[in-house]
Amino acid sequence: MSDHAKPAHLSPRDVARLTGVSTDTLRHYESRGVLPAPSRSPAGYRRYPPETVNRVQLIQRALRIGFSIDELTATYRLRDRGGVPCQRVHRLVSERLEQLDRQIAELADLRKDLSALLAQWTDRLVATPPGHQARLLDMLAERPSLTPPTGSRRRFGRASSQHELSRP
Repeated sequence: MSDHAKPAHLSPRDVARLTGVSTDTLRHYESRGVLPAPSRSPAGYRRYPPETVNRVQLIQRALRIGFSIDELTATYRLRDRGGVPCQRVHRLVSERLEQLDRQIAELADLRKDLSALLAQWTDRLVATPPGHQARLLDMLAERPSLTPPTGSRRRFGRASSQHELSRP
């Protein structure tokens, strides 16, 4: 084989090394149907075609922008059956962008609230004699609620359904 020829098959370890995901993640993608089942060697070892590298990289990028494994699986199944999932994919990304815009607005509101709170705490600390408690947390009960996030109770990240993402 020349230096430029692609190997006929890649081991799970090769695919993992080339994509930055674990072999467990590859098996998970396979079990969820987002990655086609690879062929097997006579000894039963997985043998991935070279194009698997591109597919795993695409999956990783899609997960990063907000697709779920279930959405990707449904999209690939539809496409593999000759369907046209383009409008659905467009809608999903559009919805993700709207969600991000809401989260950014919520975070901006929270930042403004925290900034005001910190200013109050600074004033309280300056007015508190050394060695005495300023009871900063107690001040939270005295003020209106900080801007609550709408929607889920997750912190600044994606939904927990994205646990299958192997973070690079």
